[in-house]
Amino acid sequence: MRLKLAYSPCPNDTFIFHAMVHSLVDCEGVSFEVNLADVENLNQGAFSGAYDICKLSYHAYFRLTDKYIMLRSGSALGHSNGPLFVTSGTSSLLDKNGKPDLEQITESTIAVPGRLTTAALLLGVTFPQVKKTIPVLFSDIEKRVLSGEFAGGVLIHEGRFTYEKRGLKLIADLGERWEKMSSLPIPLGGIAIRREFDDDLAAKINRVLRRSIEYAIQNPGISKEYVCSYAQELEEDVIEKHIKLFVNDYTTDVGVKGQEAVSYMYKKAVEQGLASNSVAKLFIL
Repeated sequence: MRLKLAYSPCPNDTFIFHAMVHSLVDCEGVSFEVNLADVENLNQGAFSGAYDICKLSYHAYFRLTDKYIMLRSGSALGHSNGPLFVTSGTSSLLDKNGKPDLEQITESTIAVPGRLTTAALLLGVTFPQVKKTIPVLFSDIEKRVLSGEFAGGVLIHEGRFTYEKRGLKLIADLGERWEKMSSLPIPLGGIAIRREFDDDLAAKINRVLRRSIEYAIQNPGISKEYVCSYAQELEEDVIEKHIKLFVNDYTTDVGVKGQEAVSYMYKKAVEQGLASNSVAKLFIL
């Protein structure tokens, strides 16, 4: 059986998928047609039904629960790894004391890495004052905020490690705000499979992915060339920090606490009209 698999070129994704797409682990008779794309393009592709298995922002997944269901393995979930709301040194989004100027934030246009990203959802949940957002490719947000095109932007992925040295200032760590509000880890994205597939196939794919994750963790050097070939930031220390931050115990298996966090975020999305419907089961068993 051959299935269409899509994930992002970010180091945490290429790291966890390397072994299974290169047949370094038992794939139980399944092969994969691999597509790599920016997370927002993956979200949009899933809406059109382009993939059998797909990395999705949890925000997008909450609108696609009729079509997809999350695997237990593969999620980017954790603590202190959420999106960052930033501005330039010349911006007026911070007051003279370095605190968020909510009046200016209300009047400004903020760059987000896609309307369906969890980053956009967290911005709306933690800063309801934001009224105007424009989707921008995640890797372009830093430079477009620095140029003055946008008063502020929300950074994901490698931007967490590079924004300060490029001259940006932190307005707020959106993940930190989420954790204070929920007392739960931050659900960012996960690996979804078509809900129409039977339970046995979904369980098989989950086993294969878990093997791939465990292999990557046990043999971190083997995927290095593959990971670096796709990374936006080629500095090895940034790549290593990225993987360490986003690949953790929740990635191997989402666990009870992880499921609780996703369910709570889903509830918040429903309350804000950002989820299409309510389902009893967000993860495979």
